[in-house]
Amino acid sequence: MATRSKSSQRWLKEHFSDPFVKKAKAEGLRSRAAYKLEELVERDRLLKPGMVVVDLGAAPGGWSQWIRQELDSLNAAKPGRIIALDILEMPGLAGVEFILGDFREDQVLTQLEQALAGQTVDLVLSDMAPNMSGVDAVDLPRAMHLSELAMDFADRHLRVDGTFLIKLFQGVGFDDYVRELRRRYAKVSIRKPAASRKRSPEVYALAQGKRATPT
Repeated sequence: MATRSKSSQRWLKEHFSDPFVKKAKAEGLRSRAAYKLEELVERDRLLKPGMVVVDLGAAPGGWSQWIRQELDSLNAAKPGRIIALDILEMPGLAGVEFILGDFREDQVLTQLEQALAGQTVDLVLSDMAPNMSGVDAVDLPRAMHLSELAMDFADRHLRVDGTFLIKLFQGVGFDDYVRELRRRYAKVSIRKPAASRKRSPEVYALAQGKRATPT
């Protein structure tokens, strides 16, 4: 039987002692990531009844699950739509449409666009991240490529005055990316929610008020 490395043992200990992991389990949520989204969304009251939401990098479904619950609580008669996408399998969620595939592939993007069937999107969420190797020179360009694809999608499908929330990793390309967001949106905030582990280089960019044309 293989023994776990010290780093693996340390991660497991940290994970299972994490208060957000315990809270998610107690509340029946799929992942602790839901609490990142809760803090980011509720502060600006971003959700409205009947919204169309696209959740990129959705698995295991914590964000989509939380959004579905919140939209139903706002007005169950106007449920809106949630379309979730990930390269990993995600167990089904009632009221969430799921597309399995790699967002970097044109055919998967086409499938998502066909699912929208001409509907504009009110809120684009992206929690996408590449498989991390631990080598910044490899990981950061991969992460930035996904971020660029998410921005391109929001450029085409997010309605004017809509909102784009994306996970970013600080490093090469970060400042330029945020500068591009500021050209496209009236307000851009960089936030680190309490549920985001302090040692993680991730932050979230909340871009509100999509402009009709970049400045």
